[in-house]
Formats: sequence, structure tokens, C-alpha cells
Amino acid sequence: MRRFELMLPRGVDEALGILKQRGADAKLLAGGTDLLPQMKNGVLKPACVIDLSGVERLRALTAETAGLRVGAAVSARALELDAATRKSYTSLSESGALVGSVQVRNLATLGGNLCNAAPSADMAPPLLALDAEAVIGGPKGERRVPFTDFFTGVRRTVLAPDEMLLEIVIPAPGARSGGQYLRHTPRRELDIAVVGVASQITLANGTCSKARIALAAVAPVPLRAREAEQSLEGKPVTPQAIERAAELAVGVAKPISDQRGSADYRRHLVRVLTARTLRTALARAGA
Repeated sequence: MRRFELMLPRGVDEALGILKQRGADAKLLAGGTDLLPQMKNGVLKPACVIDLSGVERLRALTAETAGLRVGAAVSARALELDAATRKSYTSLSESGALVGSVQVRNLATLGGNLCNAAPSADMAPPLLALDAEAVIGGPKGERRVPFTDFFTGVRRTVLAPDEMLLEIVIPAPGARSGGQYLRHTPRRELDIAVVGVASQITLANGTCSKARIALAAVAPVPLRAREAEQSLEGKPVTPQAIERAAELAVGVAKPISDQRGSADYRRHLVRVLTARTLRTALARAGA
């Protein structure tokens, strides 16, 4: 690994000031589970690394009546274990529990998982399914971006070079709402998703008032299966409706074939995992 200058800001404004001053020469460090391997392998060669461990706002995890606020530097392990997250934002907690190993999860952060912008990012589908927004800080202040617009391509996001992800805001799902995240991997852990699916269902008066289905590892960016969602809304969630929605979810997937699975296999997994997550989401919403 080549030598670099390490900066240790104590607040958001100081971190943004350094980022603006150093520009493309700088990289942000939260947990380091993505950045450091890329630096060791020579993929990235920053002259300056900005260590965000001293920025308290980025490590805050707060459950409020209106929803959940998650700092960008909150670890996957914290989301896995936090009682409020496990109760009301179950799919996000489940996705955190699937990142790497326990040792990795103690370091890996939600912001790092998202800003790395891999199509297979485990924690992206639950945020799409939960209608989350990204709070982004920059020289012109803060702005909010829905996660449906956050990813722009493989390892690309809406973040400008002088901006950073500050926190993720998730609205409260409300009563009679349930969700789940599932993925398929060749190994039980320390692997990346061949396909990942998050579903969220909200019930009212015996019908589905809102449905969300989000997919990972089947397109350049994590994405919503909107036609499948619309097929469920306003109707009773029957086994036949679930199978229909799972079939429609396959239609939005544009997978590739690689060493981890063929495109046809990934489409099959979309159908299976969508049906499974919808059944579990329905059961949790009913409970």
C-alpha cells in the first residue's frame, strides 16, 4: 500500500472542508472493509484518507415516532442487534446480519455498503423497500435524495466529489406492516449475493394498502419491482397474488451471467425469493 496522509476531523463541517480542499485526492474512511482492500490491491491510491470515526453525528442510531435515523457510520452489527430496528425495520436488521462475518460486521458501516454502490449491496434493497432517503452534506448545505435515485450505476451514486452521506432517514412503516430481506449465496457467510430481495407489505381493511419489492444483483443498480408492487396494492394478498407478483418481479430483472450464476438462474432466484419474502412480510404484517 502506498503512503497517504491521514486526516481526523471531529465534525461534519470539518470533514466536508477537508473533502472540498483535497478533492479527488481524498477518500472517506468509515469502517474500511471496502476501502482498505482496494487500497492494498492498488485499485485506489488516495493521497489523503479522511477518517470519520470521530464524527459523532455519523454514528448516531435514533428511533423516533416519525421513523428511524441511521448515521452513515453506524455498523452492520449495530443494525443487526438494535432492538428498535429488529422490531419495526426487520428487513434492514436482517440485511445487516448477512454482511460478512461477525468481525466484519463490527467494522462495516451502512454508509460504506451504500456508497460502495455494488449492485449486490445487501443493505440497499431494504432501504428501497422502506422508502428511505439519503441525507447528503456538501458545501451548499444538506439535501435529501430518495434511495430510488441514489444509485446511478455500478459503483456510482449521486454524490458529488465534495459531498458525503451523512445519515439515512426511514419513515415509520406504521401499524400492520411487515418486511423481510433474503439473499442467496454459495456460502453461508463471507460471500456476496447472487440475488437479494427485500419485500415490505402494509395491510388495511383486509387488503394490501402498500407493497414494496426491491432487488439486488440483477441489474447495474438495486431497483424496485414497481409492476409487481402495483399488482398487490388494493387487493387481498392471496397465494395466487403472491405468485403473480413474483412472476412480475422477474420481468424487471436484467441479470448477467458470471462465475456465481447464470442469468437464467438469477431470474429463477428472483421468483423464488420474492415469493418467500412476500409470504413472510404478509405474516409479519398480520401479526
